Amino acid sequence: MNLLEQLKRDEGEVLHVYLDSRNIRTAGVGHNLESHGIDLEVGTPISQAQSDLWLQADIQNATAKVDEHLPWATELDEARHGVLVNMCFNMGIGGLLGFKNTLAAIKAGEWNLAALGMLHSAWATQVGARAHRLATQIETGVWQ
Repeated sequence: MNLLEQLKRDEGEVLHVYLDSRNIRTAGVGHNLESHGIDLEVGTPISQAQSDLWLQADIQNATAKVDEHLPWATELDEARHGVLVNMCFNMGIGGLLGFKNTLAAIKAGEWNLAALGMLHSAWATQVGARAHRLATQIETGVWQ
């Protein structure tokens, strides 16, 4: 397992434009077309190559945001750093930064406390199994 595979599983991959749960035009692996100024109609097909390009760019963007706002995160092992990037990919850097106590626990290496913080959040209720997998990953340092 790696971050790319995990995001494809967690976000799903749709090779046409659709409206997500917040009524935002989306395609590929959770790629928000509106925030990127892409004006495609719902139902418009996209290629696998386009989905892959957007996913790579979105991973790079989420990684850069995590590393910019949480510079200590670069010292984490790959799996735990991946949790932060996955969460940033899902809810944006603003959403991730709202996890103040959880982030403090991660920074301190308090893995059990960090996992509990993740699971006792509105986000966990919204994303269900994804939150449980990522909490286990933060706790164990093993890709889930």
